[in-house]
Amino acid sequence: MGKTDLRIPAIDPASVEVRHGSAYPEEFQAVAAGRQKQALGNAAGLTHFGVNLVRLTPGAASALRHWHKHEFVYVLEGELTLITDAGEQVLTPSLAAGFPAGVPDGHYLVNKTDKDALYLEIGDRHPEEEAHYPDDDLHVRRSGGAFTFTRKDGSAI
Repeated sequence: MGKTDLRIPAIDPASVEVRHGSAYPEEFQAVAAGRQKQALGNAAGLTHFGVNLVRLTPGAASALRHWHKHEFVYVLEGELTLITDAGEQVLTPSLAAGFPAGVPDGHYLVNKTDKDALYLEIGDRHPEEEAHYPDDDLHVRRSGGAFTFTRKDGSAI
């Protein structure tokens, strides 16, 4: 059986649409301009948690520094700098990081090398969620599957 003969639950990541950048409001989009995501969990029909295959080009970041519900990342290729409230550390292939629900530890990944990096991102898909951005005047709330971005004081962006 070849790649073209795959049937759900099997998927070929190469057949999954690549999304570029982020859904952030325009003033915050530059940080993730070199990010490419493939929603592997969606392609497999998963509904309770998401799985994304993420590629960061040189200089790109995974997101703005943030914290929210559960998240787990596993590095497949390249080298990524994990930045948290505690500082920086380098993650290389086969290393991982996990962020428990409700722990206010702002984090993100940055590709500080001259080669692409690839990692798996796994997270909760609770229909009601908030993300907090300690370094930016941004707040996001997911309600009923829709995301709403506001300033930290609740005003519109």
